Amino acid sequence: MTASLTFLGAAGTVTGSKFLLDTGQGRLLLECGLFQGLKELRLRNWAPPPFDPAGLTAVLLSHAHIDHSGYLPRVVRTGFTGPVYCTSGTAELLRIMLPDAAHLQEEEAEYANRHGTSKHTPALPLFTVGDAQKVLGLVRPVAVNTSVAVGRGVSARFVRSGHILGAAIMEVRVGETRLVHSGDLGRYDVPIMPDPEPVPEADVLLVESTYGNRLHPREDPAALLVQAVQRAVDEKGWLLIPAFAVGRSQEVLYTLRELEETGRIPTLAVYLDSPMAIEATAIYARHPEEEDPATGPFVPRRFHLARSVQDSKALNDVDGPVIVIAGSGMATGGRVLHHLRRRLPDPRTTVLFVGYQAAGTRGRLLKDGAREVRIFGEEVAVRAQVVVSDAYSAHADQGEILRWLKGFKRPPRMTYIVHGEPEAALALREKISQALGWSATVAEAGTTVPVV
Repeated sequence: MTASLTFLGAAGTVTGSKFLLDTGQGRLLLECGLFQGLKELRLRNWAPPPFDPAGLTAVLLSHAHIDHSGYLPRVVRTGFTGPVYCTSGTAELLRIMLPDAAHLQEEEAEYANRHGTSKHTPALPLFTVGDAQKVLGLVRPVAVNTSVAVGRGVSARFVRSGHILGAAIMEVRVGETRLVHSGDLGRYDVPIMPDPEPVPEADVLLVESTYGNRLHPREDPAALLVQAVQRAVDEKGWLLIPAFAVGRSQEVLYTLRELEETGRIPTLAVYLDSPMAIEATAIYARHPEEEDPATGPFVPRRFHLARSVQDSKALNDVDGPVIVIAGSGMATGGRVLHHLRRRLPDPRTTVLFVGYQAAGTRGRLLKDGAREVRIFGEEVAVRAQVVVSDAYSAHADQGEILRWLKGFKRPPRMTYIVHGEPEAALALREKISQALGWSATVAEAGTTVPVV
């Protein structure tokens, strides 16, 4: 059997993860993510799929984040009808994340048509809620650490990666050849999630490099959060946290409670203003087997849920000091945009970013010091204090990636660096070559490489 792998996304960028495995007897897609961030990347989502969706044998997902799963409705819309394999935790999260992504697509198209802001008449969504629902009917949950046949002569095993609930490293066996894809590696010794599990062998390895050129701060990871809360108290203002609905929101809530318990911050009202984060938090609570055993009380003492649009609008009348956690984490959409439009011009506001900000996003612009950002067609002045913490990143840094790589009993025949901006990917390749002596190269978009 001969097999090849084509890099269709997450090569030269951190989004749009898609790797096409052609075994000669079937074609499997590892990951099926949306491109996010820069417009030139987002436009790729609208191009015809770079493969025949109807000809796919199956799709394998490492986890539910939209840059790994969000292209599935588009693929189903254009002909894919096969199974989608993932862990049970990922399957549960997909049930909230894909319809939510589709709803946002429909809302944006409706807004563009109502206000005439699109070059296209009529503006159409990339995919619909109906498309997302069709995907959910194809999902086949797989138990962790259990091998399952996913194609003729091909099997797969999912190993916990510690990134978010359900996130997995994927080991795909084509005959006797082992292809391992790290997915998004989590971190070691952090709240809620377990450490990434080691994988002993790989012939071909794909490893992510989101933070491949840096180390996360080793000082007190909660220090910036403590300072941000204290500033909200001193200024009697808002602490607004744009947070990813899955993973980051839960970790921030857990940390706030821990800081309250130890007396490091006062007990403030905390609002979770994200329907998806609310549902995801409930899913996390249903999966204690995926949590770090040391996980304690999950939410702050004065915790409030803003479920409806009316609940979210009512926050406009809430005076500080208050903490509001709202999606999306890169300020590309969602309820946080309404709060940013209202609160960024207020110097009493503190905005705390707690995750990776991709190039081309509002979050990246604010992180880089923009004094104005465009929201809903308006230029909004930035007078708020913007703070960025990498301490809550759910991605392994360079040292943690190397720690995981050292768990292999022998070097892979070839290691491909994926899921990173060019500088990060190149830095990780050099570090792997120097520290481990492995053959490693940065994956290039559109290229095909041999697996067997």
